[in-house]
Amino acid sequence: MPTPAHSSRSPTDHRPQTTSLLAWYRAHRRDLPWRRTRDPYRIWVSEIMLQQTRVDTVIPYYERFLRALPDLQALAAAPEQALLKLWEGLGYYRRARHLQAAAKRIVHDLDGCVPATAAGWRELPGIGDYTAAAIASIAQNEPVPVVDGNVLRVAARVWGLTDDIALPRTREQIRTRLQALMDNTPAAHAAPGDFNQALMELGALVCIPGDSPRCAECPLQPDCIACRDDRTAELPVKARRRAVPHYHVAVGIVRRGNSILVQKRPAAKMLGGLWEFPGGKLQSGETPAAALRRELCEEIGLEVIDAEPLGIVAHAYSHFRVTIHAFLVIAPSRFRARPTAADEARWVTPAALPLLPMPAATLRILALLEKNALAR
Repeated sequence: MPTPAHSSRSPTDHRPQTTSLLAWYRAHRRDLPWRRTRDPYRIWVSEIMLQQTRVDTVIPYYERFLRALPDLQALAAAPEQALLKLWEGLGYYRRARHLQAAAKRIVHDLDGCVPATAAGWRELPGIGDYTAAAIASIAQNEPVPVVDGNVLRVAARVWGLTDDIALPRTREQIRTRLQALMDNTPAAHAAPGDFNQALMELGALVCIPGDSPRCAECPLQPDCIACRDDRTAELPVKARRRAVPHYHVAVGIVRRGNSILVQKRPAAKMLGGLWEFPGGKLQSGETPAAALRRELCEEIGLEVIDAEPLGIVAHAYSHFRVTIHAFLVIAPSRFRARPTAADEARWVTPAALPLLPMPAATLRILALLEKNALAR
């Protein structure tokens, strides 16, 4: 990678470093399932799954998803509940909905032909600059750069950038520099997918966050300003995140005979379309038991007489954390739920609960329930 802001040399003077980067990648890249294909559909699915999710977590989801939905037509035709079940536990469920919406547009409006360029991919739901560039460069060999967190870190260190990498203008500056490098360096221009993946892989395996990057293993070390000036611990510059809110929630596992009540979250809300147990946030000064009684009365019209504490589950979302207080509640045999905060309420047997798509936190409550039943 060149250092145009600090050197009079042209980008082509850095061909040896680019060649070294590509050679390093081809020798050290991880054997990941989406790297064994050039199929745009499969690469697209992997890129959507990899957004804000670790590689090791994605691999089994990716393989299971493609067994069930091996092509665009299968994805476009899949029932929403089946799609959400395949995505269950991966989080950020809007990704799955956007993925299917884009597949439907391709199938119905584009005669089943995927876009041929990054610009075309950006026209589809749920696909931004990064994902479009990743698909187009890796699957279709278009010379467009990708800019993700790993690339931002590598670029900031190599070029000695002191601007906040969370700022859009900094990302655009890096993207512009990378595009110039790709346009002026034959090795990168000829293999844009490998070049992009090499930068991402370098950030994941060598130019890692924190104060201990593996500089001695880095093919870009000869050009790295941060390494030269002993500033790898300072770079990249990134604004501190705000404190994450923490909420306490009371949830009721409501039993009526051999059935348990679950309700489906509204499609327009976070985790929409997934099934969960009724409940909600504690108000100021409330105990979990008091919040449970209030929430079940408001949400389903149940007057709670007695509730048995089941356990506590802690869960973290992207922008907040929750501590969930779960209770077992026995409903009268003639009770009929009147859901006011859900699209649908349903009584299901314990054996049928795992068949429904549920948020990760609800799955953990379900595990508590199963453990409680086994203990009795």
